[in-house]
Amino acid sequence: MSDDIKVSGFKSSDLIAGLKDAFSKFTDSERQAQMKKTNGVFEIQLTNPETKETATWTIDMKKTGSVYKGNAQPKADVTLIMADDTFVDLVNGKINGQKAFMTGKLKTKGNMMLATKLDGVLKGAQSKL
Repeated sequence: MSDDIKVSGFKSSDLIAGLKDAFSKFTDSERQAQMKKTNGVFEIQLTNPETKETATWTIDMKKTGSVYKGNAQPKADVTLIMADDTFVDLVNGKINGQKAFMTGKLKTKGNMMLATKLDGVLKGAQSKL
């Protein structure tokens, strides 16, 4: 697993490290196909409800087909803001993005329609795990 991407105190750290590892297992053609289908940069801002700390990760499905810790460079197409637990539930399929958004558990900045493509990115990565 990728330790350079983990942030202590966040349950999502292991999931995001798993995503990074899954992306590294894509062949060039798989990566290009996923990027062509998605064509966006997602910045994910998660908050730990106990400590109130915030951590940020970026999934770049526009230029590099990679996952990294930190703010999007140069700029995200959509920023997803939620609690750490909500992201865990999204990845594990316990809640879908639309329900999370409608109940106020997920907030977005930027291209909200692009946010709907994140589910496909997560499912594509899970197939490599």
